Amino acid sequence: MRVVFLQDDFPPTSFGGAGISTYELACGVARERHAVSIITTCRKESGAGESKYEGLTVFRIQSAYHERWRAWLGVCNPRVLREVSRILSRLRPDAVHANNVHYHLSWASLKVAKQYAKVVVWTARDAMAFSYGKLNTPRYLEHLDTWLSWRDNLRQAGKRYNPLRNYLIKRYLGYVDSKCAVSSALAHALEQNGIPDVEAIHTGIDVEAWRAREELVAEFRKKHSLDGKKVCLFGGRLSGGKGGFQALETLALVAKEMPDVALLVAGTAEGYAGGMQKRAEELGVAERVVFTGWVSGDDLHAAYGASDVVLVPSLCLDPLPRIVLEAMASGRPVVGSHYGGSPEAIVDGVTGYIVDPRHAEHVAERTLDLLRHPGKAQSFGRAGQERIRTHFNLDEVVGRYIERYRARQ
Repeated sequence: MRVVFLQDDFPPTSFGGAGISTYELACGVARERHAVSIITTCRKESGAGESKYEGLTVFRIQSAYHERWRAWLGVCNPRVLREVSRILSRLRPDAVHANNVHYHLSWASLKVAKQYAKVVVWTARDAMAFSYGKLNTPRYLEHLDTWLSWRDNLRQAGKRYNPLRNYLIKRYLGYVDSKCAVSSALAHALEQNGIPDVEAIHTGIDVEAWRAREELVAEFRKKHSLDGKKVCLFGGRLSGGKGGFQALETLALVAKEMPDVALLVAGTAEGYAGGMQKRAEELGVAERVVFTGWVSGDDLHAAYGASDVVLVPSLCLDPLPRIVLEAMASGRPVVGSHYGGSPEAIVDGVTGYIVDPRHAEHVAERTLDLLRHPGKAQSFGRAGQERIRTHFNLDEVVGRYIERYRARQ
């Protein structure tokens, strides 16, 4: 089959879990001897055009506009759509698999895809099909109620509000043959907000790819002055929704009981790192926080290898944080939020702990338990690796999607 993936951002310029997970899925489909191409975007004209990346054919379309227009151009971006149509008319795919298309490729790309492909599959990797950003309303945080009213969207969007946005998105989703989401939590949220018939297919990951070499871990610990310390890792796109301040508050409480603890912060700052630094100073733990910036490849593997516990205290519907899967694949226990999809991966008391991130004392208690009992942490880590092999196996996920590509062939 000829399969085309649509994804707003794609490696090597992708800094989010969606782009990386789409890349790994595309590679998996290609290994099954299907012809795979990617349509993605870039910000500068110099980066546009056709190229090869890790054996995949990648078409990059230039798109850049001010965030204030996202609620409009994210729905329908005419200039980009003309290029999408031109590329698809050339490729004539059997299946198009859309992932994150809500910024530059736009939701209207689903309609264009259906003009050229027999099957269109869509994977929801966030709440943007019905929300203007991360879902963290008081109603959700208190009662796990994911429904959003137009007033909720208006409060979130402010002057960016487009009264037709969600209606048009649902219309464009009508061109999709198979709707999927990366977690049951997200599938439920989509249904509660008027997007039914969504099947949960968890993100897959390859355990064998996450073995960190001991010498690289030793170099990483030395480089970041982590020798002799108990290390908690917090990473990803640094933001309030990801629970950056909660990680710092946990650190402050743990440090009272364990003076040799450090928090390793690995991820893109996007302006949030400065706020974390200020908050760390207020809590008196600034000297215990190590900011690495974005890490990938061997450095990312080494970061997990250098850590004793991974903290994922998300304060939003985080559909299925990739850091949870990577940590488990790396054999590290996870203290994760009860919001979003983390509880679908973490088995409480077996591969890590599920916590309410709003209660720092509880998060700190669970973190201390793992730091004080390395044997338990190692046991949780081994159980996490086995859970990834059996429930989040990349090859099995690839197979499930290929079945959907073939549905109407």
